[in-house]
Amino acid sequence: MGNIKEEIQKRILVLDGAMGTMIQQYRFSEEEYRGEQFKDFHVSVKGNNDMLSITQPQAIKEIHRKYLEAGADIIETNTFSSTSIAMADYEMEDYVYELNYQSAKIAKEVADEFTAKNPVKPRFVAGAIGPTNKTASMSPKVNDPGFRAVTFNDLKLSYKQQTEALLDGGVDILLVETVFDTLNAKAALFAIEEVKEERNIVVPIMLSGTITDASGRTLSGQTAEAFLISVSHIPLLSIGFNCALGANQLTPHLEVLARKSNLPVSAHPNAGLPNAFGEYDETPEEMADQIKIYLDKHLVRIIGGCCGTTPAHIKAIADLVGSLTPTSTPLSTG
Repeated sequence: MGNIKEEIQKRILVLDGAMGTMIQQYRFSEEEYRGEQFKDFHVSVKGNNDMLSITQPQAIKEIHRKYLEAGADIIETNTFSSTSIAMADYEMEDYVYELNYQSAKIAKEVADEFTAKNPVKPRFVAGAIGPTNKTASMSPKVNDPGFRAVTFNDLKLSYKQQTEALLDGGVDILLVETVFDTLNAKAALFAIEEVKEERNIVVPIMLSGTITDASGRTLSGQTAEAFLISVSHIPLLSIGFNCALGANQLTPHLEVLARKSNLPVSAHPNAGLPNAFGEYDETPEEMADQIKIYLDKHLVRIIGGCCGTTPAHIKAIADLVGSLTPTSTPLSTG
């Protein structure tokens, strides 16, 4: 089994693309979402993509397999919303452990299959840890700025449960992604550090924020540099940005991270910006052209796709990366 810290020194690694974009293509019905285990569940669950790891595992495996065939080195578990806080929308808090464990297990099975076929290109599984649907540093009530919908401790406990299940399921990396509020991310990182200490283990952590608009700030108001500084106390494998913007719009923010940090930088942008129907029009070729700028400027060491990207996008990126080796000096990894 390869070591991610060694691999990132040797080559630029390719992350997979969007899980939701691929799931949409299956057009699963309410009954298919429910499967046998949840056929009598008391609320509607259609749209709860994470539960498909339990009820439609073959479809999720097929998606992972397509990304690995396209050239991905790292695949993400289908767990973006698998915290008790986010699952409250579907009243499925009691299934959080199972959701994370099963998602990790099936991703690991497929990744191991590909590593066994080609041991010189080991494949890794990143446990996807999303931001939840609540924010710890801002009030959702315009007329009550002091109000908080969630506490730091609530978040920490929720993330800890997710982290334990992902590790039990066999993930190689933990990916705290789409960070719009750094306080939420700090709760996740704190939970991970607690689990590492309790289990006496070392786990590589990828951290990826999201710049929400042209102002170049996260939703909670931080610039790229402020985001970097506020998480610099944690040992990280990589730091980067994903989602919200297309590859072009993300370039200046990646430049800040590359310039100000000695960590490997990651990026998984959207396939452009959404159109009037909320769909993404950027072709694999168009996206690859923009990502070539990242590579020419030596900005990234891990590159993949977010909303709207498919195995075709990842293949175009993987072909572009080819056997490129990092040209910068060796980077420290946490």
